[in-house]
Amino acid sequence: MGKEPIISLKDIAVSFDGEAILKSLNLTIQDGEFVTLLGPSGCGKTTILRVIGGFVTPNSGDVFFNGKRINNLPPHKRAVNTVFQRYALFPHLNVFENVAFGMRVQRKSETEIRNRVNEMLKMVNLSGFEKRSVHALSGGQQQRVAIARALANHPKVLLLDEPLGALDLKLRKDMQVELKNIQQQTGITFLFVTHDQEEALSMSDTVVVMDKGEIQQIGTPQDIYNEPKNAFVADFIGESNIVDGIMHANYLVEFAGRKFDCLDYGFDRMEPVDVVIRPEDIEVVPPTQGHISGEVMSVTFKGVHYEMIVDVDGFKWMIQSTESQKPGDTIGLILQPDDIHIMKKSKYSGEIGDYSAFSDEIYEEQHLEDKEEAEGKV
Repeated sequence: MGKEPIISLKDIAVSFDGEAILKSLNLTIQDGEFVTLLGPSGCGKTTILRVIGGFVTPNSGDVFFNGKRINNLPPHKRAVNTVFQRYALFPHLNVFENVAFGMRVQRKSETEIRNRVNEMLKMVNLSGFEKRSVHALSGGQQQRVAIARALANHPKVLLLDEPLGALDLKLRKDMQVELKNIQQQTGITFLFVTHDQEEALSMSDTVVVMDKGEIQQIGTPQDIYNEPKNAFVADFIGESNIVDGIMHANYLVEFAGRKFDCLDYGFDRMEPVDVVIRPEDIEVVPPTQGHISGEVMSVTFKGVHYEMIVDVDGFKWMIQSTESQKPGDTIGLILQPDDIHIMKKSKYSGEIGDYSAFSDEIYEEQHLEDKEEAEGKV
């Protein structure tokens, strides 16, 4: 991109009560980008927003805005605005006055305020709602008023802290599209926080995956999904089978008791690795035709496909297929080179990627139902 990043965080560390929330974190955000911070609760996503907004002072490290250090600049002097999950609208003000609030504080002229509020309400599809009480609005409408209010002051950066978390699924999907459109219309840099992977993948230019106060990977949604850096990222973004493997040579890996051609290279000979195979990439065939075979433990209908847990030599794989199998069936699995992704071992290796717990839970539920049926309770 070649431009000065609009925001740079350099070696940011934040601790609360002696517990490290952010650990020497470095992040640069380019002007005009839609960037999403993605990770489980407590990973430090919101703390990054609060550091950028000026609500949290880092214990060490520096915050730069357009190349200028702003560590000591108070929140109201930073060219950023925040939209929270709880929209924090003023209940005693109507829609127009909620959106106008920041401009009134800045003593803008009535003409400028009226023009800007009308422009913002049009952008969020709320023209004609000026005189409504915020109490009379739905959750999605309140959300859009909060966004209009945040954008009315021409911020350079909009910080969005799980802003869609309180909405139902359909409204949430509609607002994802709307937010992306608003960001593209305005060209304002959006920094969005969520723990919802689908939301991150569908909206962002860049995704920053976090865990335990550290960045695990930064990349486009496609990079993060197709080329995860470690087992945490592979598991957090969608479903993944993560099995132990050994790289025999460039483009040749061994796992599940046999060697497979793959597209990865640059590993040491006989280096232990993590092998990622997405459930939707596995082709199901008769057992004699498969590269490997396994026993179907459970089958769950998911609408578009069936989700199956399959035991391959004691390791439980998840497989998604449009054709159903029956529990107890033996099936063959075929893997093409581009279905196989190799990652270096990490501190997450061996912790995730085997669906044993998942299949045990389903097995117990099914077993209980069978037992109750036999006893005449169902």
